[in-house]
Amino acid sequence: MRASTVNYLLIALGGVMIIAELLLGAITGFDLALLGGAIAAGGAVGLYFDSVRVGLFSAGGLSLVYVVFLRKWIRMKLSATGRPALVQELVGRTGVVTVRIAPHEAGQVKLEDEIWRATLADGAPDSGAPESGTREPGATVTVAAVDGVTLIVK
Repeated sequence: MRASTVNYLLIALGGVMIIAELLLGAITGFDLALLGGAIAAGGAVGLYFDSVRVGLFSAGGLSLVYVVFLRKWIRMKLSATGRPALVQELVGRTGVVTVRIAPHEAGQVKLEDEIWRATLADGAPDSGAPESGTREPGATVTVAAVDGVTLIVK
C-alpha cells in the first residue's frame, strides 16, 4: 500500500470522527472532534513527508498528547462550574444596570460576572428618574423573576 493512501485514510478517518461529533451534538465532550483533528493532522504530516510511519506516528503522538495532557484542561475550560444549576436560583439576587431599562424597553444588568438582558417588572417602584420606572446605568436592581434568558427586575 502506498504511503499516500494510508495518510489519506488517516485524514478521512479524522474527518469522519469530526462529523460524527457534530452529528452527536457534542455529547462526547468534543473528544471525537479533537481526536479526529489529531488523526487528520497526523495524516497530513505523513503526506508532507511521504511516509506511512511518520503519518501513523504523528497521528498516534498527537492523539496521545491530547489524551494525556490537554483533555483534562479542555474539559475544565468547557465546564460551567460556579454557576447556578437553575436560573430560578437568580431570583432575589441584586445586580447593577449597565444599559438603561425603561418601561417597554429592555436593557442589561450585570449579575455577578455575567451580563443579562433585563426588563422591568410590572408595578416596579419608581427609582426617582424623570421617566417613571426607568433604571439608569449604575442603579441597583433586584431580580424578581426569570423569563427564558431575560431577568425581570424591580
